[in-house]
Amino acid sequence: MKAKFILLLTICLLFSFSENNLVTAQTRNKPLLFFSKDDVTKLKEVNYTNNFTLNENEFLNIHFTLEKPLIKSLQLLDETLTEDELLQIGSFQLSFIVDGKIIYVENLHKGAGLKAFKTEQIDHVVRLITPEQIDFWGWFMWLKFMKIGGGQDALHTGNHELTIEIRPYIKQEKLSVGALLAAGTINVEVPEIQVDQALIAVQKIAPSSDWIVSNDSFDRHKIEALNRKIAEKRFEDINSIVVIKNNKLLIEEYFNDAARESLHNPRSVGKSIASTMLGIAIEENFISDEDAQLKDFYDLKSFNNFSIEKENVTLKSLLTMSSGFVGDDSDYNSLGNEENMYPTKNWVKFTLDLPMQDNKDSDFAYFTAGVVVLGDVIHKSVPKGLVSYANEKLFTPLSITNYKWEYTPQKVGNTAGGIRLRAIDFAKYGQLYKNRGMWNGKQILDKNWVKKSLAKQVKQSINSEDYYGYLFWNKTFSVNNKNYEVSYCSGRGGNKIFVFNDIPFVVVITSSAYNIPNAHINVDKMMVDYILPAILKN
Repeated sequence: MKAKFILLLTICLLFSFSENNLVTAQTRNKPLLFFSKDDVTKLKEVNYTNNFTLNENEFLNIHFTLEKPLIKSLQLLDETLTEDELLQIGSFQLSFIVDGKIIYVENLHKGAGLKAFKTEQIDHVVRLITPEQIDFWGWFMWLKFMKIGGGQDALHTGNHELTIEIRPYIKQEKLSVGALLAAGTINVEVPEIQVDQALIAVQKIAPSSDWIVSNDSFDRHKIEALNRKIAEKRFEDINSIVVIKNNKLLIEEYFNDAARESLHNPRSVGKSIASTMLGIAIEENFISDEDAQLKDFYDLKSFNNFSIEKENVTLKSLLTMSSGFVGDDSDYNSLGNEENMYPTKNWVKFTLDLPMQDNKDSDFAYFTAGVVVLGDVIHKSVPKGLVSYANEKLFTPLSITNYKWEYTPQKVGNTAGGIRLRAIDFAKYGQLYKNRGMWNGKQILDKNWVKKSLAKQVKQSINSEDYYGYLFWNKTFSVNNKNYEVSYCSGRGGNKIFVFNDIPFVVVITSSAYNIPNAHINVDKMMVDYILPAILKN
């Protein structure tokens, strides 16, 4: 389930500055911003500092005093707007600069800070680092800077200068940024992380009855560099990496106590298996085709919010996340968000009770609940139900025997995600699609279904440049100015099965970084900076 990061409204503590503990400003002729590494919630007096050791000092805070409240600076950006209108579209902008280079810029959300924080307050204290997570916008901002904005890479081992600059901004049709309000610099030491050298070496592939081991070469130095980053926790909670080249096992690496026999929880990777089973059920005539409508399987008048539009929802629209239900997992306020589904006693009823959108802004909205309905449709339509059918038609032909389903409250296999397999068995699943549905000379899955599943069916809204197929994602990796198109399964925490279109590779990455906001970004960086350069070298 998705961890919900909430920006709570917090009243900043007031502190007065003393000339005896001011640090020297590194940015001359600018208003001063000061740093401290104390727990400011417990101390009456704060000792400012110009040195900080990352991963050793527990606290980091910034302190600054404005000449006038923020609202006055926002009014200079647009004198025609009222105070309330300005507070809806503007706040502080904070820039994080490492060694003279802008790394990350945060335009604070309107919900960061009470109204008085912007209209009355001039003395500000912002907590950035604490030993434990706190519900405060400064903590989340530092997390985004480090995990998503490039801070981890900029603050590498060694000594650095971190400058933080603060300005006012408003965002209308375009972004308007005002004059500098405060700036300050601190020296940051990043100690070298000591790792067991045994964790860095490329792991020898043990004999396997599942795969022929490839004799092809690859850039072992690149994989060792990646292993070091994983050992250093730069790429957090990675459990396995498996690379298949031309139907043979090229790389097999395990981390963080995982091993070949470990079952991995890939979260929404399991959604793609629902697409597979629907394709097989259609091929065997248990379901007519993907254009079949919900009214063919349910008496929708027995559910809330009945409409003709709901009756006409097709299985294809559920496959492509474009059904039009009021449900969007990327919007925590959405009525059909998956987090609202899980506590209910009947997930299918929850979904079919939802209303339809009046006007769709986009064809695509990531809608887990709709995939639960797909699983229920398959379960109702095939002999002995979904789990038995999947075992007979998919897992047994692929010689996959060690796996574990999760279930809905109605004891139906949970197609929302979570079916657990070994990493090398997820690789079999990916290779099945790479083979256009063929496995050991037998057509397990119709090749036309594979083609439609991996195709660019709809433009997805999470990244407007990428596309979505039948519960498969599509994107393009760029390495050394060359593009590589890939279709892939994706699950929370950075779990992926990549099936490349024009190069002979399937890549599986399993991870348990479920509550880390940069989990997917980390995997993309692993692919572009390490894995693809390593395997494309030869």
